[in-house]
Amino acid sequence: MNQTAKPDDVTQRLVLITGPSGAGRSTAINVLEDLGYESIDNLPLSLVPRLLDGPARPVPLALGLDVRNRDFSVTNLIELIDRLTRQPEYALEVLFLDCATEQLLRRFNETRRRHPLRTEGAPLDAILAEHDMLAPIRARADVLVDTSELSPHDLKAELARWFDNEQGRRLRVSVQSFSYKRGVPRGVDLMFDCRFLANPHWDPALRPMDGRDGAVQDYVAADPRFAEFFQKVRDLILFTLPAHLEEGKAHLVIGFGCTGGQHRSVTMAEKMADALAKAGWQVSIRHRELERREKAPAPADDGPIAGPRAVSAGL
Repeated sequence: MNQTAKPDDVTQRLVLITGPSGAGRSTAINVLEDLGYESIDNLPLSLVPRLLDGPARPVPLALGLDVRNRDFSVTNLIELIDRLTRQPEYALEVLFLDCATEQLLRRFNETRRRHPLRTEGAPLDAILAEHDMLAPIRARADVLVDTSELSPHDLKAELARWFDNEQGRRLRVSVQSFSYKRGVPRGVDLMFDCRFLANPHWDPALRPMDGRDGAVQDYVAADPRFAEFFQKVRDLILFTLPAHLEEGKAHLVIGFGCTGGQHRSVTMAEKMADALAKAGWQVSIRHRELERREKAPAPADDGPIAGPRAVSAGL
């Protein structure tokens, strides 16, 4: 590789994306491309040095590498990582996307795609063989992301936290609701338990509604503990947000959980997102459990259930 091709004061940011087949490498490539990276997938390993020769690119570079690449081998990839690590003109990061075996098997069964290592055996055999093969590369990863329970939106948010290259970007705040019964969502920075608040589930008239409905919000807010809880949490968040921004964080996730993820946590998320937006922060909001419902209509004044949305302060 040409050692004199790049000026001493230029450092090329380079991300190598790898991991087991089906773990989300193609999605990650698209996400980094959206973040301003020049992204190339399935480049033969032997061509990587030739690609990197020459002047430094004006944008960071992301390369997708896995067992489908021509001339792929664990030894060759580790040698490439070692070589690039020793060269100061490259700021190398290895992103390894991992995934639970059961989830990978489910994905291959659902898509009916053939695993690239499968010959005559069962898909599970190929998945396990690939896991074993990639173990040494996993151990060398700079960033390890488990995609087992991540939606494409979650994966995008996680990768943006690690690889957003834009300088001066405002801190983006995501406020989310969830159900503890379904487990704590990944990637949450601040988490608050709302299960001690009055539960609209026990009111037959409110049970089919959710925390975006005014009647449900009024019920939760009528709990004598609600106003002080909301104020203390809001003040804590507003106190820490500037510090997170100063620290260089680009994305902060705040989670509110309750038993079913339908009433109390949704109410808190809605009201907190509105308060933060009015304070001038860039806020988006999502409700994990409501998004998981089948396409059932939401309360009439809210429209259909939607994915993440921005919250405007109306300024």
